[in-house]
Amino acid sequence: MITIITGTNRTSSNSRAVANLYARLLDERQIDNQILDLADLPADFTASALYDNIGTNQAFNQLSAVIGDSKKFVFIVPEYNGSFPGVLKAFIDGLSYPNTFRNKKAALVGLSSGVQGSGLAMSHLTDIFNYLGMHVLALKPRLAQFEKNYDGTAITNELYLELLNQQIDQFISF
Repeated sequence: MITIITGTNRTSSNSRAVANLYARLLDERQIDNQILDLADLPADFTASALYDNIGTNQAFNQLSAVIGDSKKFVFIVPEYNGSFPGVLKAFIDGLSYPNTFRNKKAALVGLSSGVQGSGLAMSHLTDIFNYLGMHVLALKPRLAQFEKNYDGTAITNELYLELLNQQIDQFISF
């Protein structure tokens, strides 16, 4: 099972659109997958599910259980202010430490409105995952200027599609 995680809690986000596409590409290869959309996080989770409140928020616990049961993850990482969204970091901080991600595997896909394609964001996130003991696939497609390369239903940039397919092929055997 591969769990695809949207890196933002925005509803109807571009991250969710990429997650949906990624899931379809995995489905074509008959690879079991599921999407965990951070838009499904409880609105108050930073106050009701972290630190002294770990384990008390049932909605957060359900999302946390999805993470605990997975061995491979694809993180769709939008660029927010030169890094990844704070809600993703807060979500990671709310998970059980230190073993939630230890010896598990991740692939990262970056997207941005600008020309960087979330490169810095994926670098920051890779550092965190390395600290947590997770193995991160080296190929990290950067979907820059996403709005110019997405028509509302599909990615129109053939190179982006080729990179996503290459990543999937590598991730299956990773």
